[in-house]
Amino acid sequence: MQKVLIGISSCLLGEKVRYDGQHKKDLYITETLGNFFEWLPVCPEVEAGLPIPREAMRLEQKDGEVRLVTVKSKIDKTLILKKWSEEKVQLLSEKPICGFIFKGRSPSSAIYDAKIYNEKGAFIRKGAGIFGSTFLNSLPLLPVIDDGRLHDPKLRENFFEKVFCYKRWLETLKYENTTHGLIKFHTRHKLIIMSHSVKHYNILGKMLANTKLYSKSELFKEYIKLFMEAMSLIATTKKHTNVLMHCMGYFKKYISSDEKAELLEVLEQFRQGFLPLIVPITLIKHYTRKFKEPYLSEQYYLNPYPLELLLRNHP
Repeated sequence: MQKVLIGISSCLLGEKVRYDGQHKKDLYITETLGNFFEWLPVCPEVEAGLPIPREAMRLEQKDGEVRLVTVKSKIDKTLILKKWSEEKVQLLSEKPICGFIFKGRSPSSAIYDAKIYNEKGAFIRKGAGIFGSTFLNSLPLLPVIDDGRLHDPKLRENFFEKVFCYKRWLETLKYENTTHGLIKFHTRHKLIIMSHSVKHYNILGKMLANTKLYSKSELFKEYIKLFMEAMSLIATTKKHTNVLMHCMGYFKKYISSDEKAELLEVLEQFRQGFLPLIVPITLIKHYTRKFKEPYLSEQYYLNPYPLELLLRNHP
């Protein structure tokens, strides 16, 4: 399998680029995820020209604007980092990256939880760092996560599901950049969309039933915007149960009463939280192969990413 390209904060790979000359190597990233992903490392502060080691910095809010300043000497580094960030994001937009893993709590790289202080040094709120904010504003469709949320099983699964969906989207743009290609992409992702948002599933279905109302560029732009919007909604146990019951409907006429009872029992145990998602999925895949069900066999919902990632094995 060709590795998927993902941007990542350099320090998470073990590069000694932090302000104190150290790193924040994450073994899960390097030892496990490294088997499936090609990393594109980024360190905003070093690439913007700041030395290693360097004085610690923090975000301060002044007159409604967030600035990046050194903690002791109070030197403002905002313009340096902003200029670099804008140029870097432009370069990243030209590469086939399918997501980005940020270093949380960093005043430059955080996307959620960098501490922001007032001029007197009192903590007032949390927000995105300079590079993180620029990235989110400029590339809003790209899947993102930070190293802290990466270790939450449900958020991790959601992130990588989006990553592989986005990878397939880029492949569609490259190899099947037609309305027919878009419909093919949508058809194979129908159950994935349903597992995240029935509302978006219906909206996207109506959109593709009326493609003549849009220009091709408008259609593609609006489709992927709504698709990634749907994917950002967490697929809950209740949503998955709904999709699995929907899958069961495709072969309920062919399975025996005992097989039906067993499948319903497994689905109920999953619904109650006693079984991980991989168990009912495996059973659905078994019947899909057994009865050669054409629609389900094409659904990425049953095989959204490499099984070895073990993303559906958590309770």
